[in-house]
Amino acid sequence: MSVITTRKDGDVLVVTSNNPPVNALGQAVRAGLADAIKEAAADDAIKAVVINCEGRTFFAGADITEFGKPPLGPSLPEVVDQIEASAKPVVAAIHGTALGGGLEVALSCHYRIAVASAKLGLPEVKLGILPGAGGTQRLPRVVGVADALPMIVTGNPISAAKAESIGLVDKLVAEDDLAGSGIAFARSVAGKSDHPVSSTRTDKIKDIPSDAPFFDEFRKAQMRRMKGFEAPEACIEAVKAAIDLPYAEGVKKERELFGKLVSGTQSKALRHVFFAERAAAKIDDIPKDTPLIPIKKVGILGAGTMGGGIAMNFLTAGYAVTIVERQQEALDRGVSIIRKNYERSAAKGRFTEAQVKAAMDLLTPTLDYNDLADCDLVIEAVFENMDVKKEVFRTLDGIVKQGAILASNTSYLNVDEMAAETKRPGSVLGLHFFSPANVMRLLEIVRAEKTEPSVLKTAMDLSKKIGKVAVVSGVCFGFIGNRMLSPRQRAAQAIILQGAKPWDVDKALTDFGMPMGPFQMSDLAGLDLGWDKANSKGETIRDVLCERDRRGQKTGKGYYDYDENRRSIPSKEVEEIINAFAAKSGLEQRVFSQEEIREQLLFPMINEGAKILEEGMAQRASDIDTVWINGYGWPAFTGGPMFWADTIGLDKVVAGLKAQGAEVCKLLEDKAAKGETFN
Repeated sequence: MSVITTRKDGDVLVVTSNNPPVNALGQAVRAGLADAIKEAAADDAIKAVVINCEGRTFFAGADITEFGKPPLGPSLPEVVDQIEASAKPVVAAIHGTALGGGLEVALSCHYRIAVASAKLGLPEVKLGILPGAGGTQRLPRVVGVADALPMIVTGNPISAAKAESIGLVDKLVAEDDLAGSGIAFARSVAGKSDHPVSSTRTDKIKDIPSDAPFFDEFRKAQMRRMKGFEAPEACIEAVKAAIDLPYAEGVKKERELFGKLVSGTQSKALRHVFFAERAAAKIDDIPKDTPLIPIKKVGILGAGTMGGGIAMNFLTAGYAVTIVERQQEALDRGVSIIRKNYERSAAKGRFTEAQVKAAMDLLTPTLDYNDLADCDLVIEAVFENMDVKKEVFRTLDGIVKQGAILASNTSYLNVDEMAAETKRPGSVLGLHFFSPANVMRLLEIVRAEKTEPSVLKTAMDLSKKIGKVAVVSGVCFGFIGNRMLSPRQRAAQAIILQGAKPWDVDKALTDFGMPMGPFQMSDLAGLDLGWDKANSKGETIRDVLCERDRRGQKTGKGYYDYDENRRSIPSKEVEEIINAFAAKSGLEQRVFSQEEIREQLLFPMINEGAKILEEGMAQRASDIDTVWINGYGWPAFTGGPMFWADTIGLDKVVAGLKAQGAEVCKLLEDKAAKGETFN
């Protein structure tokens, strides 16, 4: 069956795409659209054309399976130019999402109608590229630069209502009769002599000159989001070309910029990230027909920062949540923080008051463990101590109904040991949320030795429903993310005894693209985390800092001094403390370049990642990249730690590790020797 079909409805040719799952604009779709426009042109009885799609969405973008392969004609730029050149009006009837190439098709149509639930956008920037079929030239001409630039540079879609308000959509229509509305609209414009042609419009494009302060102000506002990424700046350049150049020359500029980006390392890295997230959702040894366990009610043990954040994920997704604490004061405080978090989000327009009320109405706070008895999933988020965790699992095992899933939010500890405390080890796994749990996208799902396939599959399915990117890890200390963090932290402590300053170390990583360095992170978390005042003997730099009440941001000083706005300032006192320890160590002092600091800190992480793969604790190298990008802020434009290692060369990593005196993982050494890569 053809992916593009046509049918006549009187004098209107209805062109329909049926290319599941998202009507991607692959070669067959492009060729079918081109043929349909030719068919309309050749038939005198046809007065107008409607382009619509079957299934859940309008064209949701390019066919990603064609990325990196030789292009097959007709190209999307050729097809959209052909649509726009049609002498007969073409109407795009949009539902679901019109994204990337899908929106470029819609922009080439003379008119656009949409259902209210539709979203429209140009997300190419998120793959390190820019719209390459006239999107950067047509969109500013249709909606004006002020509305086009944020769509193109951030890649975030807009609602159909917003699209109508800025002139991107001509009419909103009923959800249940999009095809009929499209035909009626096409018929209503068929008799007009002049139809709007996006590429020739000039009514909005000159509102903001290319040298206006608007562009610098926009850059400033987007500075954090754009830092280190090449594509956003190229997008700005393309939009400026739309203002200054005739359409044909602007498109040439767009193609030139697109060509540079698509062949560059960043685009390859971001495409890797895109595919890596999708691959992480697949568990190789679980049969497709494995049944899911129905989850309707969720229990959370602990109403602290983590417990409250975890609860919000489920409340927002519409699950009933019972949250348990030992003392009323702690319970009240936890519920109050959940409410305040929702209200803060509502004030920023992320939720309506009705949505906040609906979420809070699903929450049942209690001091009684027995209220967890009928939950389908119970997650403990109590103190990170194995004896405490074991006691919790023994208690839950005696209370919670059979068939329910019992999960630990542990960051480091052995889930097998917790499972062994129950009579249902097959129902136990780890669900390691990252803080703040209601914001961070990553969820490490820890597969214990006896975790049943249906339990693991249910957890993976649930992660999507609560908006998380899930990665499966085996049971090992720290799982994937924190296990790789440990050697980096050790390397950071070692390097400051050899002459590097904490602020130089942090800068080397923030310049690389990390949100913060190891010492900034320690100050934020609190240096006294796990520190015992009674037994402290000043044996480490951290001991001395804590003894002097330099415990991080919360005390106004840690590795850094902090002003009243929590801005960090290098500390002379800390420098003196480090110098004293360095003198005692007898280590040679030297100056480290930024690149040397990065190699000292990041190469041991790659080595640990290779060990994780060697031991089978992660399914694939790209899963490790997904963990670090979504849980620790590793710069996405490098593709993640393992992809970055591939990019710079595994032989370079091995040589660097040997120069540091490290024991190199055999898998890493073998791959380097064979000229192979992780991905």
